[in-house]
Amino acid sequence: MTKILLIEDDADIARGLISGLSMQGMSVEWFSDAKTGEAALHNAVFDAVLLDLSLPNGDGMQVLDHWRSEGITTPVLIITARDAIANRVAGLNAGADDYLVKPFALDEMVARIWALIRRSQGRAQSLMEFGSLSFDAQNRQAFIHGKSIELNSKELALLEQFLAAPKMIHSRAALQDKLYGWSSEVDSNTIEVHIHHLRKKLGSDFILTKRGIGYYLNPAWQAE
Repeated sequence: MTKILLIEDDADIARGLISGLSMQGMSVEWFSDAKTGEAALHNAVFDAVLLDLSLPNGDGMQVLDHWRSEGITTPVLIITARDAIANRVAGLNAGADDYLVKPFALDEMVARIWALIRRSQGRAQSLMEFGSLSFDAQNRQAFIHGKSIELNSKELALLEQFLAAPKMIHSRAALQDKLYGWSSEVDSNTIEVHIHHLRKKLGSDFILTKRGIGYYLNPAWQAE
């Protein structure tokens, strides 16, 4: 599942974004002040950040500057009421990947988020392919030989993680963090259950196990 870090002090805006982005297949972790929001990106991996500038306990621009000075490259979309050209230029120069002025349409924000994530993964479009399997990340649909495969939200999130780094061996801990976040407690065999279901739906040899290390996609599938 696509994980979004939201740092926004307005509770009404935050709740609206959480609801809207969840309907787009995204998982949102919300923090309402600069200090805890900044720390969150050190404790977990996110696909993108939505960052307000006017925050309690600090300023969003300072948070962004700290992240970039530490080498954190997670895509950041600034969301703010500061609409002056000088503010936009300052935000982009500080390391933001995009800048959106409030109020904004949810559809535009979603499109911008997907664009940031695609660029960060070196992709120009939302379609991800691995042999005969294709996955439309934006519309949350998977296909084998063009035939739609029914996957639940966790299975889609897991598949997306594998396809984003198809040559990588993914540890159980990394997959669990991607699906549930660092603050969630889940059963120790939860990832294994999801892997089992993906194998049943996609093929028993689609995901291979490296004992004691993790899981990876079968390279033979790329030749199909």
